[in-house]
Amino acid sequence: MTIFPHDQFAKQHLEELLSSIGEVKAPREVRGEIRQTDVCFSPQPQLQGNLEELGLLGRLATTSALFEPYRNPVTPDEIDSFLVKLLKFKREINRNNSCISLDDYPKLWILTPTASQNILNGFQATLNEENWCSGIYFFGEYFRTAIVVIHQLPKTPETLWLRILGKDKVQTQAIDELKALPEGSPHRENTLLLLADLLSNIEVNPDKSPEDRELIMRLSPLFSQRLEEATQSGRQEGMQEGIQQGYRQMIENLLVFRFGELDSQLEVIIEPLLSLSLPELMPLLLQLSREELLARFGGEN
Repeated sequence: MTIFPHDQFAKQHLEELLSSIGEVKAPREVRGEIRQTDVCFSPQPQLQGNLEELGLLGRLATTSALFEPYRNPVTPDEIDSFLVKLLKFKREINRNNSCISLDDYPKLWILTPTASQNILNGFQATLNEENWCSGIYFFGEYFRTAIVVIHQLPKTPETLWLRILGKDKVQTQAIDELKALPEGSPHRENTLLLLADLLSNIEVNPDKSPEDRELIMRLSPLFSQRLEEATQSGRQEGMQEGIQQGYRQMIENLLVFRFGELDSQLEVIIEPLLSLSLPELMPLLLQLSREELLARFGGEN
């Protein structure tokens, strides 16, 4: 199944956050279906103390749930497919447990940047303003489904982790809020790393949309700043342990920052990179993909 950069970011973002409060299985194949559920979640009581850190997302995750993040506005046909998917989950649960209450079935949360009023009316999805904020439209009780319209969510800290999955100005504002969080704030660093990975993935796409180009302009200064921070960290360590060791540590820091870990393939290219000067090194580590670095510096198996 092809995964596009924004879809991959959304899945990884939800996995990262939800794994702090429960068990995440993504993707999960549904019997009789080619499609896959993006994020299947089960809460774990011993981790529920972290719910407040996730704000509104944590509230959506107080029960077993299926999360279907969508980059573009959801369509009626796509909602139909999600409902079929949920029905198949219910049937599987019924096969294994004949005595089950409605509350034991998972809830389906469809995350979409926008949704037309015609779609909301067509599925009779309505707000529950007494108990929930704006932007969340619930189907009938037995459907156990809601559409979260990200662009309609209030711009508060509680909705930040969902607004990161929005588009255009909504996502831009959420990124600015994320950057402004204090160092050490829960989930800040990991989300910034995922955004850096998203930047790398969309930069190598030759057919960038205007929206992607704007996002690159928004994320590039942040990425450059964090690379400089990693560089400074390596320099400081170099002062303590020697220039060569410090330079090696700086390269390792940057590779981990770009690609998440320093595996055996990336370790091979460290020695060739050590021969480069800093002005030569930095653009390469900033611009080249993992595959390009491995090919250029002999790291391919």
